[in-house]
Order: sequence, then structure tokens, then C-alpha cells
Amino acid sequence: MLVRFIGFLFTIGVIVFVVGAAGAGYILWRVNQDLPDYAKLRDYEPPVMTRIHASDGQLVAEYATQRRLYLPIQAVPADVVNAFLSAEDKNFYSHIGLDFFGISRAVLENVRDYGTNRRPVGASTITQQVAKNFLLTNEVSIERKLKEALLALRIESAFTKEEILELYLNEIYLGLGSYGIAAAALNYFDKSVHELTVPEAAYLAALPKGPENYHPFRFPDRAIERRNWVIDRMQENGYLSSEQAAKARDTELRVTPRPRGTRIASAEYFAEEVRRMLYERYGTEGLYEGGLSVRTTLDPELQQLARRVLVQGLVRYDRQRSGWTGPVDQVEIGGDWGQAVGAVEALSDVAPWRLAVVLRADEREATIGLQPERLPSGSLSNQRTVARLPYEHMKWAGGSVSAVLKPGDVVWVSPVDTPADEETEPDADSSEDSAAADVYRLQQKPKVSGAIVVMDPHTGRVLAMTGGFSFAESEFNRATQAMRQPGSSFKPFIYAAALDNGYTPSSVVMDAPIEIRSGRELWRPQNYGGSFAGPSTLRRGIEKSRNVMTVRLAQDMGMPLIREYAKRFGIYDNLGPYLPNALGASETTVLRMTAAYAMLANGGVQIQPTLVDRIQDRYGRTIYRHDERQCVGCNVQEWQGQDEPELVDNRQVILDPYTAYQITSMLEGVVQRGTATTVSSVGKPLAGKTGTTNDEKDAWFVGYSPDLTVGVFIGFDQPKPMGQGSTGGGIAAPVFRDFMQVALKDKPAVPFRVPPGIQLVRINPNTGLRAEGQGTILEAFKPGQEPPSSYSVIGYRDTQGQEVTVSPEVDRAVQSGSGGLY
Repeated sequence: MLVRFIGFLFTIGVIVFVVGAAGAGYILWRVNQDLPDYAKLRDYEPPVMTRIHASDGQLVAEYATQRRLYLPIQAVPADVVNAFLSAEDKNFYSHIGLDFFGISRAVLENVRDYGTNRRPVGASTITQQVAKNFLLTNEVSIERKLKEALLALRIESAFTKEEILELYLNEIYLGLGSYGIAAAALNYFDKSVHELTVPEAAYLAALPKGPENYHPFRFPDRAIERRNWVIDRMQENGYLSSEQAAKARDTELRVTPRPRGTRIASAEYFAEEVRRMLYERYGTEGLYEGGLSVRTTLDPELQQLARRVLVQGLVRYDRQRSGWTGPVDQVEIGGDWGQAVGAVEALSDVAPWRLAVVLRADEREATIGLQPERLPSGSLSNQRTVARLPYEHMKWAGGSVSAVLKPGDVVWVSPVDTPADEETEPDADSSEDSAAADVYRLQQKPKVSGAIVVMDPHTGRVLAMTGGFSFAESEFNRATQAMRQPGSSFKPFIYAAALDNGYTPSSVVMDAPIEIRSGRELWRPQNYGGSFAGPSTLRRGIEKSRNVMTVRLAQDMGMPLIREYAKRFGIYDNLGPYLPNALGASETTVLRMTAAYAMLANGGVQIQPTLVDRIQDRYGRTIYRHDERQCVGCNVQEWQGQDEPELVDNRQVILDPYTAYQITSMLEGVVQRGTATTVSSVGKPLAGKTGTTNDEKDAWFVGYSPDLTVGVFIGFDQPKPMGQGSTGGGIAAPVFRDFMQVALKDKPAVPFRVPPGIQLVRINPNTGLRAEGQGTILEAFKPGQEPPSSYSVIGYRDTQGQEVTVSPEVDRAVQSGSGGLY
């Protein structure tokens, strides 16, 4: 009976085993049918952030949906590897993809916690996490765990341990938008991986189980406890000595989140323009996931200088024209004034300006409380800083201090020792008190706006660009997006067309009233100021920015020719054939105008303005390069007596180099004797042209040195008069002057390059005829052209309407008439 019973149990056991094995086999077979192809891990290309660098290699900005930098396992320090192995899978190098001891422990713990609503504990190895993160979902189910186990076994058989670990360390999410350890090191500690200390590496290794649970600011105690647990495991596994572990546990957790915005102060408009270009060229996926490395043309020093001088110019105009317009806000200061002023939203990119609240004010001085700084956690600092605002640093606002400011007023202020404010505070005294660290000056956000572009004229590389007072306030880029009338700054291209087509700088045009009829409309162009000078040379016309002379010249040549030159220089794509357009009545951008002047500066060679030198993909292959010149002989392996490499410049020449120099010489006269004499104080060879539109709605100055071109525009976003006298020479040229004074400070005074064969002849600048003695200038003439002894005046005709030759004595002649409208 006993034998029969034992045989019965054995038979039942065998049947159960066979059925169970068959069922398990069926389940495994079915699960196996739906397994993803693990072989695609060989071709894994994770989303990688795009990084934009300045010309000197400094990081400008990063763009990504997943902030990740892919790092080969060979570049990961041992301490980082040991921390993650200790925290996640200490038997990684010994198991076959599954840790059976860990699985047994997890099963017992889950049985114990059954019915407690706790999330089941897993025993996933790093290999299993790779399978889940790359090929599966986060679904909590037995089927998913079976798939994960099968994939782990197959991955272990197809990949080395180092390859698996590399995939894991680059894919894992570690919080703060960080994917992979390289991005996490930057985002948490603003360090590269090889700079991490043991406590920092241990903290990152503590995050995979739940980054939000160990957030360094919301749950600091929990974060330190988990970090120290990882340190203990590192000691237990022999990676740290007891002394090293103790020291690491006692280390304070100092997380310094990496800023998300532009990394170079004042480069926000530049970076955004590059981002738009990348988006148009590579789309959303290429920009945010393609891992592009972009080397831009940005010069950080010139960029900061450009923004500084533009802000100075805008503030200077605002103080002269607008005066004090009132505080930013009003707050209650009865309780904690720091919290009150901290609640007022501040612009993030106007440093060293800061918001402050007025605590007390009398006739001679105000006591102010500076807005507390924001900590990395996002909360306000507990530190409260009180400073002084004396009358001498705010008298531009008018009236006594107490008449301008009241307790509770929130205002902008800046330290008195900030170089950026020197020009905006010309009336500040120089007493010792004014240099004290706790002394501030009153500032005001200007309502007027503007733009500045700095360009290398030989290559078209944009070295600096600022599109407004504050990117945080308005992302609209007035350098590239604002379409504005250039006014008289367009005139050099009218004169260039004339010099290219038979005119000389000493050709004479009548500066006298003219009436032009188009249908029923009668147009009477006027000079700024309303006066006329009679017969004048082209040089004198451009130096004094004579509108009537320009109209007569355009009328004489015909607008179709001018339209061709405007298109050739990239100012307009299709300029309307109307004479008012000769005075800059059509709209264009600051970037286009600056590029056009750069072509005058470089001798007439066509350039394409660019903000990007080179783009490389995630593998380092160059996929875009701005410089398209061919280098013949550059790719040879060794020198074998051949000629040195030759750089072939195949760019188109769009203007006669002689004409380009003649225009440059005439624009030097604008600086020396014309409408931009304020620029002459720089003391270096400079050329340029002012521009002012009707009712002073737009003010321009575009100019250049032999190796630097700068365009400046100032005007309201909604065009409106800026006030009598708000001309290009009065408010835009000083910005150009301030920039060049610093940019060229340590540069030699290099004269403009004279093309071989050009003739420099001394003439009378008023008549254009040969002359000697005082009051004469050296004029540039093309080979074969000589100054005349008499001249014909364009626009001066006899009674039969024929243009006549006259002597210099008729330089006061005035004639009124109409001409054809081209």
C-alpha cells in the first residue's frame, strides 16, 4: 500500500512537472514571438543635445528634448562606474544577465509586502534595465518581466559587459532633464564627468531608482541619506577605504544646477538667430536630437561690447527725450520688503542692473533694498542688502530725490562702479563717496529700441549682434526681423552706381529745388534743414547728405540701374522703380545694410553674411561649412618639393575695386567733414554714412574700418517721431563711435587699402577742380580720369532744356523744374 501510494505521488508529480514545463515552455514560446530585435542596439543613436559654441570655443547654448551627451565607456572614470555598480548591480561582471540571488530576495520581499499597496520590488540587473529602457516599456506585469529576462540573456550573449554598461550609463534618466551621466554631471554640478568627486558620483548613482524622490532641494535629507547608502555599498564592495567613505559621507551636498539659457551674457539674440537657422536647415529632430556641434562666428568680447554701447545709446536718448517716466511697480514695505520686491518679475539679462525698492527718501538721498537673489532651488535668498541712492546719481530724473521717489517704489538701479554705466551718467560727480560699494544710481528701461551688427567685411562673419535692449523682454530681433527705412544710409549705393557708370567724385550735381510729377501727385524732395547749396560735387553731396542731389542723380541714371545695384548688394530683392526709393524709402534690415557696407569695405567682393562657421554631426563629420573657398594642395600627406597650397577665392566681384575705394574715400569725408563728425574722435581711419527718415522715425549709422563693419539702428518698435534733431548723426553715430573706440583701442591706425593704379589728385572739394594750397583734399580718380577745368552741372539746363557747361562761379545757381519719373 505504501509503495503504491508513493508511486501514485510520483506519477502525480511527474504529470504536474510535465504539464508545468509544457505550460512554461508555451508561455516562453509565446513571449518569445513578441520580443523586440535586440540587434538594433548595435545601431543605437540616442537623442543627443545640440551645442552651439563661440568662435573661441566657449559654450553659447544647448538645445535638446533630452539633455544628453553620449560618452564612451573608456571616458567614464572608475569612481563613477564603481558608484553605479554598487548602487544598481554589484555582481554585474559575474552574472549572465540575471541575478538569481537578487531575484530570490525580491520574491520573498514582495510576498511579505503583499496586500500593502507597495510597489513590487524588482531585482533587475543593469542588463535587464538596458533591455527595459531600450526595447520595452515601464509596464508592471509578469509578461514584461519575462521579456526583460529573455532579452537580458540574449544581450549578454551578443554584447560585452563594457558595451552594455556604456548603453546603460548614457541612457538612464537622472532627473533635472538629464539623460546619461555626462549631462547629469553638467546639470547637477556644472562639471564634466572626469571632474566629479566621490560624493558627487555617489549622489548621481543614487538617482536611477527615483530622481524626484531624492531631489536635492525638495528632499535634501532624503537625498543625502540615499547618497550615503551608496557610499556605504562602495566601501562594502572594496571600492573605498573606511577613511575615504567617512570623508565622503561628511561632505555637504552642493548642487549647482547648470543654467538653461544662453551661457554667454548678452548673446541671447545671436543664439536665437542661430537656433532659427538650424531649425530651418535640419528641422525639429535635427536641432533637438541630432547632437550637432555648431561653431559660430561669435566673438564674446565684441558681443558684450556691442550690447553695452547699444544700451548706453538707448538710455542716453531715453534720458534726454523722455525724462523720468515713473517706477516699475509699487509694493508694501511694512513687513519683509525682500519678499515684496522679490515678487516683482525682473528681466534676467540686464545685469548689472537690479530691481530695488525704495525704503526711505529725503531731498538728497534714498535708502533702497536690493531685490534678493534667487537660489538654485528657485526660492529667494534670506539675505537682505540695503544701499544708498544719492541725488547726484539720479538728478537726470529732475527734482529732489523725495520728489521723484516714494517709499514702496520699485525701480531699476546699477552699481556706480560699473563701466557699462559711465556714458549714461555724464553728470555724476567723482567724489570718493560716489565710488562706495553700497552706492547705486537710478536707471530706467528705455522705451526706444534698436539694433547693432558687427561683421568681418572680408568673410561676412557676424562677430556680434544685439537685436534690442532685452531678449527677456522681447525676443523680436531688430537686427534681422525689423523692416525699417534706411534713409540716407542707402545713398552710397546710388553714388556707387554713378561712379561705376562714368561719374567721378568731382562730378557736379545741382542742389536746388526740384518738382517731380507722378500722375496727379507732385513731389518736392527737400534737404534736411531745408537749405540748398547750388552746384556741388558728388563728394560734397554725400558728405552733407543732400537729398535733392541724390534724387537728380538717380533721375539722371534711371531707377532700373539703381534697383540692379540694390539687388547686387543684397539690400533689396526687388526695389520698386520709384525715385523716393533713392532716398531709402523702402524697408530693409540692419543685417542686410551691414553686409552691403562690408562689400564696400572689402573692395567690392560679394559676401554672404553668416553666424555659423561650421556644423558637425554627432560623429564629428562636417556637414556644413560657410567658407567655400578651395584650397588647392592642402590634402597632400607630405611635402615632396611641390608648391605651397593655394587658397582660391572664387567669390564674385560685384563692384569695381576702384569704385569701392572711391566710395570709401567719400565716406571718410562724411566722418571728417560731414554729418558724422562725432565719429572722428575715435582717431582711426573710419568711413560711414548716417541715415534719418522723415519725421526722425528711424536713425541709422553704418560704417567701417578696413577690417570691421558695424551697423547701428535706433527707433521705436511702432515707428513714430523721435523728436527734432534725433538724426543718425545725433543718436546712432555715437553708438558706432563708442563701439569703435574700444574695439580698435589696441589696433594700429591702418589706412584704407588703395588699389594699384588709383590716382590721388589734390582738388577743391567745393568745385571738384584741381587746386593747391589750404582747403584742398586728395581725391581718388580711376586711371584715365582727370579732374576737369570746367564742368557740366547735372540738373542745370538752358532755356531749350539742354544741359550746359558752366564755370565754378555759378555755384549759387538755383533752378526749379520737373523731371521724368523712372
